[in-house]
Amino acid sequence: MSVSMRDLDPAFQGAGQKAGIEVWRIQNFTPAPIPKSSIGKFFTGDSYIVLKTTALKTGALRHDIHYWLGKDTSQDEAGTAAVKTVELDAALGGRAVQYREVQGHETEKFLSYFKPCIIPQEGGVASGFKHVEAEEHVTRLFVCRGKHVVHVKEVPFARSSLNHDDIYILDTKSKIFQFNGSNSSIQERAKALEVVQYIKDTYHDGTCEVATVEDGRLMADADSGEFWGFFGGFAPLPRKTANAEDKTVTFDIKKLFCVEKGKANPVEADTLEREMLDTNKCYILDCGLEVFVWMGRTTSLDDRKVASGAAEEMIRSSERPKSQMIRIIEGFETVPFRSKFDTWTQETNTTVSEDGRGRVAALLLRQGVNVRGLMKAAPPKEELEAFIDCTGNLQVWRVNGQEKILLQAADHSKFYSGDCYVFQYSYPGEEKEEVLIGTWFGKQSVEEERASAVSMASKMVESMKFVPAQARIYEGKEPVQFFVIMQSFIVFKGGISSGYKKYIAEKEVDDDTYNENGLALFRIQGSGPDNMQAIQVDPVASSLNSSYCYILHNDSSVFTWMGNLATSTDQELVERQLDLIKPNLQTRAQKEGSESEQFWELLGGKTEYSSQKLTKEPESDPHLFSCTFTKVFFLVMFWQVTEIYNFTQDDLMTEDIFIVDCHSEIFVWVGQEVVPKNKLLALTIGEKFIEKDSLLEKLSPEAPIYVIMEGGEPSFFTRFFTSWDSSKSSMHGNSFQRKLKIVKNGGTPVADKPKRRTPASYGGRASVPEKSQQRSRTMSLSPDRVRVRGRSPAFNALAATFENQNARNLSTPPPVVRKLYPRSVTPDSARLAPKSSAIASRSALFEKFKTPPQEPLIPKSIKASPKTPESPAPESSSEGQEEKKDNDKEEEKSMSSKIVSLTIQEDAKEGVEDEEDLPAYPYERLKTTSPDPVTDIDVTRREAYLSSEEFKEKFGMTKEAFYKLPKWKQNKFKMAVQLF
Repeated sequence: MSVSMRDLDPAFQGAGQKAGIEVWRIQNFTPAPIPKSSIGKFFTGDSYIVLKTTALKTGALRHDIHYWLGKDTSQDEAGTAAVKTVELDAALGGRAVQYREVQGHETEKFLSYFKPCIIPQEGGVASGFKHVEAEEHVTRLFVCRGKHVVHVKEVPFARSSLNHDDIYILDTKSKIFQFNGSNSSIQERAKALEVVQYIKDTYHDGTCEVATVEDGRLMADADSGEFWGFFGGFAPLPRKTANAEDKTVTFDIKKLFCVEKGKANPVEADTLEREMLDTNKCYILDCGLEVFVWMGRTTSLDDRKVASGAAEEMIRSSERPKSQMIRIIEGFETVPFRSKFDTWTQETNTTVSEDGRGRVAALLLRQGVNVRGLMKAAPPKEELEAFIDCTGNLQVWRVNGQEKILLQAADHSKFYSGDCYVFQYSYPGEEKEEVLIGTWFGKQSVEEERASAVSMASKMVESMKFVPAQARIYEGKEPVQFFVIMQSFIVFKGGISSGYKKYIAEKEVDDDTYNENGLALFRIQGSGPDNMQAIQVDPVASSLNSSYCYILHNDSSVFTWMGNLATSTDQELVERQLDLIKPNLQTRAQKEGSESEQFWELLGGKTEYSSQKLTKEPESDPHLFSCTFTKVFFLVMFWQVTEIYNFTQDDLMTEDIFIVDCHSEIFVWVGQEVVPKNKLLALTIGEKFIEKDSLLEKLSPEAPIYVIMEGGEPSFFTRFFTSWDSSKSSMHGNSFQRKLKIVKNGGTPVADKPKRRTPASYGGRASVPEKSQQRSRTMSLSPDRVRVRGRSPAFNALAATFENQNARNLSTPPPVVRKLYPRSVTPDSARLAPKSSAIASRSALFEKFKTPPQEPLIPKSIKASPKTPESPAPESSSEGQEEKKDNDKEEEKSMSSKIVSLTIQEDAKEGVEDEEDLPAYPYERLKTTSPDPVTDIDVTRREAYLSSEEFKEKFGMTKEAFYKLPKWKQNKFKMAVQLF
């Protein structure tokens, strides 16, 4: 579409450059901007243009344009609003979706901009109308309809206006009454209360009383008597009579018209296909309630105005006040429009659109207008953030047929592609301990074990009263939360479960299960020490990728390969993963382009390979859907989903199930008042939603699905909401009862039960740190955070037993690579390891390593690992048990003081260890990529083996000054320098 200067109305200059709402009122056939203080106020005699600008995750701006027509507006003003909307779209680059809004029949998207409602006032600027300024309060009666957004309409103040189906608000001078029709739903009543709060704040300065009246309760209370007194006393309500506005519009019609020379000519066809739309023409698609105007990319501005006028006339002549007109530009079709076609091949040419947008921006720039918002926005840099604390307790089970086998702590993060796993992760949340129970399906796993895993996880969630969140995760589609929980994640080929072994036996295929003494190739990936993975791939050259580092090994040799596009962080992750995969063999570093012959021989020869970095499904802007069940019959669900626009926490109703779709992940939120049988179907609902693909976005059937129960919302769910108040889910009652408490309490939620809730973990008790002593979320989620290896293993093993979790030393997190002491406690170990036995065992260990003061307290070479102590024999009498408990407490106090003293000595020792006399080696031999690397050194302290001169040259400070820094600063400095 060609754009000229005369097409750009001066009122639209600079519009749509930042996220928000802008409104113009039509005055004397021109748009006049509305001040921000008046946005949301509409007059029945006026026409308005509303622009909603949304900032997308990609960095681009999306525009939706609405023109609103009051019931008393003139035809000339309505026509001007329609024409000026097309011009505004042209000024924004010709990519906005345009909506026609008629008073009383607005779209839910439009009403969502002005929550909780709009109440148009009488008056206007057109001929004969004046804006009415009420001096005294006038009693008014409103009818409210809507479950997600509320359509509010003023009706005559008379008993005949009331019925059993709707909700009414009677606004008197001293009190606001809400009358709930007996056939209205709980959700509708709760939404209407938001309108009551709005009226109270807007017209009564928040000071009047609020009362509710239930239809059918007669004169049961004083409020009911007072309410009916305004209508001359109680009398039975008449049945609702149908009027012109209640007439239904046929939904199943689909008629296509081509607009030529101002006339809409029918297009004869049995089915609708994308190929029927010509880019040089405009079309009208009449679907009854919705009338779409499709405008080809190359059509002129005049053609688009003519097509819009033809659609207006079509609606007006057929007397369909409820019909909504939506105007769409080629290449930016909405999901509802595309869904009307039997076949649709999206052919969006964004380059052409961006060029057109650039030309508009250039025109405005010459006028001296700031066009920053019209220029193509660069996507923001994606930084992975897990929104989950990584210091919790983890338990992992491998599914073996119909049973699950608990894994040792050392194997928590080692999965096989042919197996399924169940995991439980308990971690400190914002106000209480949070629990995530999930399943992981390997790509080669069998369907029977996948079903068993889901059943086991669901039973665990149900046994904990549906408090934990539940996740379903497939290999290759893992979310960042999962990687942060697992930290050093390894995926081996093959499987060791009975289901996998049975499958390969039946199919008579080779078993390629990982063998630590065989040939194996691992791709190393991740963002840092808290999020790194080693994925086993086929040991051939085509598996290599220039953007990654790899580990290749057989029984006697280990190679590391660094691609030319890999970063120094990738190289550090290789060093860490080597400690887990092949810790006892000397490695040979290979740089892309200078590999040895033996390296290529192990891979079967050199071949071509990719250099393109693997990408995961991007996270898009979240969409919220409400799920409504029509019937559940023999596990066959009949349900529909409705999108909720511009959603907030208040849109989540405790009686319903909602879905948050952000493309890469699906979240199913389940309210507390949902019936139990539907709660059990939550995961199935998520799977059916993916199949339904309501947004036509080609969702992956393996996308992660989370089931979130009300009251247990984790941070990685609440991040989708602009604000979150956990006290709202702590209230008793249904949605209406909760909202009524808030309204009567002046808009503040009233919690009916304690915020802090500590659910017992599945198979053991969980301890929750006090909020003041929890690790700060910024520390646990920071990508710069590094796991420190400063303390000796024996000390870590000893301290892990006695350190109070509520007062743990946060300056020295546990090591990432070698987990010398398990993060989780199994049910059996919990029973076999009472405190008294643990104290005796660790006391012996303490005495064993005790040395003279001048020597190091605990030798660094000793690697201690915790052993499960034997359970002591039970006491013969209750008196003996009490005496033993007292002794245990005294002994524990004594050992606690020893640990405090030991902690102080160990911290002081760290600086001494760093200043030990170590042999000096050349910098080139200390590098991980060195062809002649130094052996028998502490690879975590390579800098300590530099000579004093080279150390100062590389680090810009002396060794003495460096080792006086705290450990976390030393590690952060080394991460920043990346010398080795």
